[in-house]
Amino acid sequence: MAKKVAQQLVETLVEAGIKRIYAVTGDSLNEVNEAVRQNKEIQWIHVRHEETGAYAAGAEAQLTGQPGCCAGSSGPGHVHLLNGLYDAHRSGAPVVAIASTIPTCEFGTEYFQETNTIKLFNDCSYYNELATTPTQLPRMLQAAIQTATSRKGVSVIGLPGDLAKKEAVGVGSSVHTYPVDSSVCPALEDLKLLADLLNRSRRITLFCGIGCRGAHAEVMELSKQLNAPVAYTFKGKMEIQYDNPNEVGMTGLLGMPSGYYSMHEADVLVMLGTDFPYSAFLPKDIKIVQIDIKPERLGRRAKVDIGLCGDIKTTIQALLMLLKPKTDNTFLRKQLKHYEEVKRDLADYIQNKGKENEIHPEYVMAEIDKLADNDAIFTVDTGMTCVWGARYLHATGKRHMLGSFNHGSMANALPQSIGAALACPERQVIALCGDGGLSMTLGDLQTIVQYRLPIKVVVFNNRSLGMVKLEMEVDGLPDWQTDMLNPDFAQVAEAMGMKGVTVHNPEHVSSALMQAFEHSGPVVVNIMTDPNALAMPPKVEFSQMVGFAKSMYKLVLSGRSQEVVDTVQANLKHLKEML
Repeated sequence: MAKKVAQQLVETLVEAGIKRIYAVTGDSLNEVNEAVRQNKEIQWIHVRHEETGAYAAGAEAQLTGQPGCCAGSSGPGHVHLLNGLYDAHRSGAPVVAIASTIPTCEFGTEYFQETNTIKLFNDCSYYNELATTPTQLPRMLQAAIQTATSRKGVSVIGLPGDLAKKEAVGVGSSVHTYPVDSSVCPALEDLKLLADLLNRSRRITLFCGIGCRGAHAEVMELSKQLNAPVAYTFKGKMEIQYDNPNEVGMTGLLGMPSGYYSMHEADVLVMLGTDFPYSAFLPKDIKIVQIDIKPERLGRRAKVDIGLCGDIKTTIQALLMLLKPKTDNTFLRKQLKHYEEVKRDLADYIQNKGKENEIHPEYVMAEIDKLADNDAIFTVDTGMTCVWGARYLHATGKRHMLGSFNHGSMANALPQSIGAALACPERQVIALCGDGGLSMTLGDLQTIVQYRLPIKVVVFNNRSLGMVKLEMEVDGLPDWQTDMLNPDFAQVAEAMGMKGVTVHNPEHVSSALMQAFEHSGPVVVNIMTDPNALAMPPKVEFSQMVGFAKSMYKLVLSGRSQEVVDTVQANLKHLKEML
């Protein structure tokens, strides 16, 4: 029997190392589904929403370095993929998306479920083509996989349903994917220019991002030679924080004062492998050096004095040979002392566990950090959950943390945990969800059950859109339409066939988490956290203080004075710091 195009597609995916396709089957995707059924080397993961599939594929790609794959059928399936593909693309995750389409004979007729895949996916992909003949498909698919792998982003292949049924043809192009890992080092004259700046500067801070992955030893040695404090981004935390005697924490919206001030009190800031998007947190009046493997990123966030293209590991190795070790550690000691004070403050927040149905989220996250495995994979929802994860989860050198760090979408944690659990079945996977985020993706709890994934879903249930509420308050607005009327998520989990636990009392948090982590199957731990818990950025502007005071005053005038009292009581330490 002749091989179909759909079979050829699946065999090429397998050849590229793709283990599974995340999708909702139907209509134009049915031939691909059948080809997967016949092939024993690849798995079809039936998610409940295509967005979940795109997020899961992105998570798998980030953890393994191999391309992930998702699919969506004509029209609505394409649109559902978009959010997860945007996230994967902005996260640098190699993902191949199969967008099956209406029959070719119906193109341009406004046929049922017709979408223009080229227009639709152009903004969230490096490669985006629509095949219409058996000769085109294999060449396009090889190019798509190679592009996703080499450029670290999304490739989309449009596949009409009638094309998938046709007889495959051989072509002269390769069916293999070629590795692209290589060492990139700046020119010697540029390294000498950088070394000269560092050798004559007294106060130097390193600011590290995800681009430092695989270069931990080199960053530590550079920090040692320069007596430089090491700050890092959220994405870079798990790569940089562990075994780091000179760390001073994060900066940015989720960071802490020590990271912020170590950068602003330096003479020179060296940005290593980070495209940090929050330029408001970067210093304006000091020398800035940026090193990145992608030259298009150099200088687009800050006024960089020296910008070098290179991978961090190779570049630092070459740079170290040109540096003179510094003996004066006055600046480093000052920043480390400040960081110790910040850590004491963070520890203070977890001493008070809260009260019935108002459990302090800082305490919950600290307990998760203490009880989780040494090589756990955490997925964190955007919002307040991200804040607590940034501040209270610690790196070990083996842990990973995934989030929607660049795209900033809600509802990413549960879908990403599915991809993580399938890609790394031997590791503990903990999805840290906000109640708003989980509400968006409740249906895919059933995916977890269906594939028997032992994911631990911890819900920080504050009955509100917590980050949005805080944004309103610092803008001087009373929070409005941020309240969440939630079901009992534990009962929902039980109804879907997984273990569910709701925690109302702070004294039960530790035991509930311990039992959940020891359970062999999936668990939802629904923790009723304090809806008034605030998360202050590392530097609070006066305008934010005024805005917060205005919002509290407006709440009193509108008859919500008890909320003001509750907010003040829950955040007394934060408010003292602001003042």
